[in-house]
Amino acid sequence: MGESKLAGQFFDAAIGLLQKVRDEDADAISAAGTAIAEAVAAGNRLFAFGAGHSSLAAQDVVYRAGGLALMNLLAVPGVVGVDVMPATLGSALERVDGLAGAVLDSSPARAGDVLIIISLSGRNALPVEMAMNARALGLTVIGVTSVAYATETKSRHVSGSYLKDHCDIVLDSKIAIGDAELTHEGIEAPFAPASTVVTSALMQATMAAAAEELVRLGIEPPLLRSGNVDGGHEWNGRVMTEYGDRIFFRH
Repeated sequence: MGESKLAGQFFDAAIGLLQKVRDEDADAISAAGTAIAEAVAAGNRLFAFGAGHSSLAAQDVVYRAGGLALMNLLAVPGVVGVDVMPATLGSALERVDGLAGAVLDSSPARAGDVLIIISLSGRNALPVEMAMNARALGLTVIGVTSVAYATETKSRHVSGSYLKDHCDIVLDSKIAIGDAELTHEGIEAPFAPASTVVTSALMQATMAAAAEELVRLGIEPPLLRSGNVDGGHEWNGRVMTEYGDRIFFRH
């Protein structure tokens, strides 16, 4: 069997998008990294939220080797992934008014903390309200979204606004509406979404920028090591002990 033409086309599309966000989002990534580093330096906490498949990029920076130990998942029951049954319930919950406020009110998030909100379309009630309520509480909000959706779709929030309208910093994933990079003769629906690849890259680039800024501030970045490398468990134990009051995924 020869090389798959469509597989190669997907890699090309993903690489093109990664290059685009690297070049066009550079300033926003740097600003997001600085905001995270300054929160760490000030003793504040870090949270990430995403619904549905957008939650994958949020989970990708929580409790992982090479990641900041202080990054916590702000989970909304029923919308974190496809493990909820039926899976369609998660999509429905994203449109429920008031859910974001209830989640924030019962979370440990407080003024001065940083919340990264990931939503590809940024049009559903949940991420919009999450951003609005978080800013009202005094959090710094970083939005990771495709700004294109705000120009070509209708908001599902009563305000008519989008996630991007309620953020201190916006990282634009540049993903086209519909999140499918490929079409092919004989296949009626477009396919091969790249949002997870690009959004996860944006998140990891932001974490790298935060680590760089922490070093500039004279602070050792509180990073986790792989538990599969000798000494990893001991290293992680020390980090989690030192920063235990800001790590919520252990309680």
